Amino acid sequence: MAITATQVKELREKTGVGMMDAKKALVEVDGDMAKAIDLLREKGMAKAAKKGDRIAAEGMTYVAVKDNAAAIVELNSETDFVAGNKEFNDLLHAVANAIVEFKPADVEAALELKVNDDAETLNDLIIHTTQITGEKITLRRFVIVEKEDSQSFGAYSHMGGRISSLVLLNGADAETAKDVAMHVAAINPQFVSREEVPAEVVAHEKEVQMNAEDMAGKPENIKEKIVEGRLNKFLAEISLADQPFVKDGDQTVAKYVESKNGSLKSFIRYEVGEGMEKKNTDFAAEVMGQIN
Repeated sequence: MAITATQVKELREKTGVGMMDAKKALVEVDGDMAKAIDLLREKGMAKAAKKGDRIAAEGMTYVAVKDNAAAIVELNSETDFVAGNKEFNDLLHAVANAIVEFKPADVEAALELKVNDDAETLNDLIIHTTQITGEKITLRRFVIVEKEDSQSFGAYSHMGGRISSLVLLNGADAETAKDVAMHVAAINPQFVSREEVPAEVVAHEKEVQMNAEDMAGKPENIKEKIVEGRLNKFLAEISLADQPFVKDGDQTVAKYVESKNGSLKSFIRYEVGEGMEKKNTDFAAEVMGQIN
């Protein structure tokens, strides 16, 4: 019988296997969804599906650069042990290199990218690595940045890839951009400059400072002057341009880049698992539970 794209999609969602594997299984069982799932499980190909409810909040980040394009990627695993092994790192590099080359629009499109002569997709590679490691592995996010010939990329990874940063400068050179990327990884600025800080963020900070305990009883004009100073300090702390450069605290990041005939354009910083709920595992209890 003819197998539809909808059937293939449904089977992929239920098992996590690649498109071609899903289609072959459906053809073999004449389109019976339940039998197709059983068939894939018998072959071990649906192993990854059983891990779908696990939390993959560990992993690594990586930046791949090709010509005038760069991609920063986060790939997650369940434990940092797996994140440090060769299979995971080979997959991480393959994912980042494919993304920077083909420039998919989103994660779903990235997973469909064909990456070799066997028509395997990135999703296929992720599933295969999941089967090898025994852990759920997911492509969480990525950003692609493109530059002009007159601009410079800088990439830096810290703690073996737990933190990565990608910086774009107008002018300057790759060495300067890498220095700034190192600063971004270490100091974690929130915005390129104070002009980019949203008005509501500034307003909220001002309200907090105006209501601070040490402001009680002070005249309004005095409070305004004190808060203005604190706001300037706050903006300098969260803005890359105003932060003291990590390799030379006597100058700001903006001044350092200017000394290299450049200016700040943008940056992206990824830290593994940021914003994700991590599962706290009591390994002793887990082992005892298995014994019992």
